[in-house]
Amino acid sequence: MASRKKHIANEPEIVNRKARHDYTIEETLEVGIRLAGTEVKAVRAGRISLNEAYVRAESTPPSLTLHAAHIGEYAPAGANQHPAVRQRELLAHKREIADLARLSAVKGVTIVPLKLYFKNGYAKLLIGVGRGKGRSDKREDLKKREAQRDIDRAMSHRA
Repeated sequence: MASRKKHIANEPEIVNRKARHDYTIEETLEVGIRLAGTEVKAVRAGRISLNEAYVRAESTPPSLTLHAAHIGEYAPAGANQHPAVRQRELLAHKREIADLARLSAVKGVTIVPLKLYFKNGYAKLLIGVGRGKGRSDKREDLKKREAQRDIDRAMSHRA
């Protein structure tokens, strides 16, 4: 008999759009995130911002931490609130943490959170190793996107 998994509709998927604008993402990795009970409820309500957040990887001892992510208050919790901005532990294998620490040691490379979502009831964070874009790179991306929109628009009018 197949086990039935509880699927909750309208699960939020919080995307850090600013990260893809400011960085060229070279690698991605899905990690778990350790949250308090009120934090989970607040994330499910969509009260989270990853815009200024970043990830720090330490090789000795192996650890991944999420910094500067803002998770707002969960009003029904009353006085038992979590701090809005704090370091949150990320869960990954030791070798993955060691690889990320080695990659982030290079100048101009940082680890940024890209997306937070729920998978089988667990909060997951998609992180990426990013290299900072210059102003000209950002302009180039905008030109490419605009050209693709024009092509799509012309093709839709033709059909």
